[in-house]
Amino acid sequence: MADIFSGLMQIPEVTVPDATALDALLKVAEKPFVVRGLVSDWPLVQAGRRSFREAREYLVRHCRDTGFVVSVGDPKSDGRLFYNSDMAMNFRMMKAKLPEIFAQIDAVEGRPDIPPVYLASIDVHQFFNGLHEENHVDLGDRQCMASIWMGTQTRIAAHNDFPDNLACVAVGRRRFTLFPREQFRNLYLGPVDNTPAGRAVSMVDFHAPDFERFPRFREALDHAQTAELEAGDALFIPAMWWHHVEGLEAFNVLVNYWWRDTPRWLGQPQDALNLAMMAIRDLPEDERQHWRDMFDYYVFTNGPEVVNHIPAEARSVLAPLTPESAARIRGFLLRQLSQ
Repeated sequence: MADIFSGLMQIPEVTVPDATALDALLKVAEKPFVVRGLVSDWPLVQAGRRSFREAREYLVRHCRDTGFVVSVGDPKSDGRLFYNSDMAMNFRMMKAKLPEIFAQIDAVEGRPDIPPVYLASIDVHQFFNGLHEENHVDLGDRQCMASIWMGTQTRIAAHNDFPDNLACVAVGRRRFTLFPREQFRNLYLGPVDNTPAGRAVSMVDFHAPDFERFPRFREALDHAQTAELEAGDALFIPAMWWHHVEGLEAFNVLVNYWWRDTPRWLGQPQDALNLAMMAIRDLPEDERQHWRDMFDYYVFTNGPEVVNHIPAEARSVLAPLTPESAARIRGFLLRQLSQ
């Protein structure tokens, strides 16, 4: 089995004395960095250091009496939540209350070949009472989505997310392997509409890379950075950076914060890409070239020649967007797509 991790660059580490320093660093950061011990004072971190069972008991005391979506994989998958040979998912999803899920983990902890169990992107505010208040990072005036990720040993294929991300290891250990945005061509991405969790993922098995099938992956590794995080450590992942994530202990918990600098009422770029694949990709070459020019004119360059000849009060969605004009575009698209 090839070990790709030992030879990779390490993600730089920084020292952050307080929330003000963290805020200043996040405002200018364009590359990932690790902060050791950023959340080491969290009660959840302290509980997990005493025992994984105590961490689970702490989480159960704060959870709401509701169903949690959980993914359960194949015991023979080595923790990899991915596709099977038919390109269906190699895990099944179900819903159960958190004490029931944790009771199953308690029953098999320490046994070999247990199925991977993974609770992904659980909204902290929606599913827990008081957990955020006792365990959170001061991120100033950022409007963050706080999510918690819990499970046994797992491997999550390299993917990216639209927002910036501060990932905090609360229990266990995690290894992150990151790639700059432009490395997507060398990661051999899978389908965009049939995905394990809504984002296209790398088809490369990082624990056993097939360089004959994926030769450009060697180029991606030349640009990769990795870090192994202990409980209490945090990692900043810039928007759209690709990241492969592994839970290394028998039980692992991550709390992450997503935020974007652009307003929430703006659309998702992935939606535009999906629609363009449906509407433009299979057109004749000369028509695709025309639409490439149109996208450059209206979207990527968007110079003064686009609107200078139109009275300011009549520019509508060609003017800088507002919540109202964005809503008009969204309504127009919904009407067109429903025809």
